[in-house]
Amino acid sequence: MNLYVLLKRTFDTEEKISILNGGIGDDGAEFIINPYDEYAVEEAIRLRDVHGGEVTVVTVGTDESQKQLRTALAMGADKAVLINSEEEMDEGDQFTTARILTEYLKDKKADLILAGNMTIDGGSGQVGPRVAEGLDIPCITTITKIEISGSDVQLTQDLEGDSQKVSTSLPLLITCQQGLNEPRYPSLPGIMKAKKKPLEELELDDLSLEEADAAPKTKTIELFMPPQKAAGRILQGELAGQVNELVTLLRSEAKVI
Repeated sequence: MNLYVLLKRTFDTEEKISILNGGIGDDGAEFIINPYDEYAVEEAIRLRDVHGGEVTVVTVGTDESQKQLRTALAMGADKAVLINSEEEMDEGDQFTTARILTEYLKDKKADLILAGNMTIDGGSGQVGPRVAEGLDIPCITTITKIEISGSDVQLTQDLEGDSQKVSTSLPLLITCQQGLNEPRYPSLPGIMKAKKKPLEELELDDLSLEEADAAPKTKTIELFMPPQKAAGRILQGELAGQVNELVTLLRSEAKVI
């Protein structure tokens, strides 16, 4: 089975994020594999171990992303690919990432592509579905269980408090939700083996993709922290008096009536 995992480098979930000059300050911050992508890496490894084949992890980013790719290799992935967009694309968006990944994957004959349900930094959940659309293959999101028999696939899809069963077939792209598995920690032997596993680095020119073809469709104007919420107020006295005071406050202070 030919398995590909879409991976992104993100802030460590324990990091305290600061906003500097309308952007995120990342000096000294720790970066990790996007946690939802870890579920995708783990599930791809498990499926390979059962069905055979090869797991390739792919990311669009800068040289710093090599660390996260090596972590995925240490978990058990077979190969890694870094599509380096550092020089060509100063700022991309979900369209940019998906367009680059689609161009890379279009001739790879992938049986199954796995991605995280969303990233913890952007949270849009767009890249996986956009890649599936570009490759003209089915896409099922928020998966918590997958069973494969030949080319037939049975899936359990999370529906925010409920779930549903979905039947489809390969080739297929799925996005992975919490509950699908418990990602393993890289072992010491795995870390040592990862150093010898292939990590290919490509540029946009290697994909015959012009910068204009992957130009972002959106632009971030500014990032800022939400304003601090005012402390709540507890009304005292008889119920009728509290109601009158509440109405007065809603009219004079909140200005909602």
